[in-house]
Amino acid sequence: MTTLFYLIIYDLPDNKAANKRRTRLHKMLGGYGKWTQYSVFECFLTAVQFAQLQTKIEKLIKSDEDSIRMYVLDAGSVKRTITYGSEIPRQEQAIII
Repeated sequence: MTTLFYLIIYDLPDNKAANKRRTRLHKMLGGYGKWTQYSVFECFLTAVQFAQLQTKIEKLIKSDEDSIRMYVLDAGSVKRTITYGSEIPRQEQAIII
């Protein structure tokens, strides 16, 4: 099954309602990828997982207040990533016994 690398960045306003959405969004994205920086997640997803995530995000956010950016990167982009102070993006491998 083919996976692509997605860089997901979000910015929500600073108010009580948005703070609740931000918390829900953060928890949801944690189920799909790795939290690498404040409001930034790196995810390796299949097409089905990406479609599911898009649907969940569309239901959660307020499009007139919130900003979510999802960058789709290929394997070459991941290999060319330059990182300082943390590990490079990598897809976690499952061990099947």
